[in-house]
Amino acid sequence: MAPQEFDPDFGLTATDYARHRAGFPPGLVERLNRSGIGVPGQRVLDLGTGTGSLARLFARVGAETVGVDPAGPLLEQARELDRAAGVRTEYHEATAEKTGLPAASFDVVSAGQCWHWFDAPRAAAEVTRLLRPGGRVVIAHFDWLPLPGNVVEATESLIASFNPAWTLGDGTGLHPRWLTDLATAGFSDIETFSFDLEVPYTPEAWTGRIRASAGVGASLTPERVERFAEELRAVLREDFPGEVLAVPHRTWAVTAVRRDRAEHGPGPRSGVTACG
Repeated sequence: MAPQEFDPDFGLTATDYARHRAGFPPGLVERLNRSGIGVPGQRVLDLGTGTGSLARLFARVGAETVGVDPAGPLLEQARELDRAAGVRTEYHEATAEKTGLPAASFDVVSAGQCWHWFDAPRAAAEVTRLLRPGGRVVIAHFDWLPLPGNVVEATESLIASFNPAWTLGDGTGLHPRWLTDLATAGFSDIETFSFDLEVPYTPEAWTGRIRASAGVGASLTPERVERFAEELRAVLREDFPGEVLAVPHRTWAVTAVRRDRAEHGPGPRSGVTACG
């Protein structure tokens, strides 16, 4: 049997995405700010911005933010969430590989929870084009953690049973491949950090969160999505009773600097470090 095609459309999940997907924790931007990333007055571009979770955090600390995403329905939700939060981000419907934005016009380019969907060489080249000399790139993730017997493991098992083409389960919240992508593209001073926290979800909110995921609402038919939601509710009632689920998550980020090729030469330079 030929493998099923997996090509999620997050625009289909826009309502659940905006209501139920927990955004990046403020602690991520607090850690980045300590390194001079996303501080007041900087111009920040957020690729694959979705509903603007990461862009909004940068805007809240005073950065001038721009968001790019190919899914128009997500950007509409982002604008609504921005209005509710009292911040403003300029949004453009475009891909990370071809934003159409002016060269050398940003101090920081970020990509939150989305680098794995990009054509990495093309996206890295576009980031290089968009950054000013000495500008910084940030790739960040906020991933649930499947642990033996926990609600995430049970949920991922159910997703896989409904959607065998989905292969994003059993993650660790760490993404070393992105370091190689950045080093290959000529970025320098590559560093990583991570921290863990629990996110509280009601059972219904967790169901909505999973409906908004790539393996469910973004790739199954509406009928299959509803059937999945019914089965997940049953799993939660039987195996994880209670009013609140404490779902473990890991925040992970890699940062790097756009190297001045005239100063450092044309080839990639090593220097990958990890901290925190």
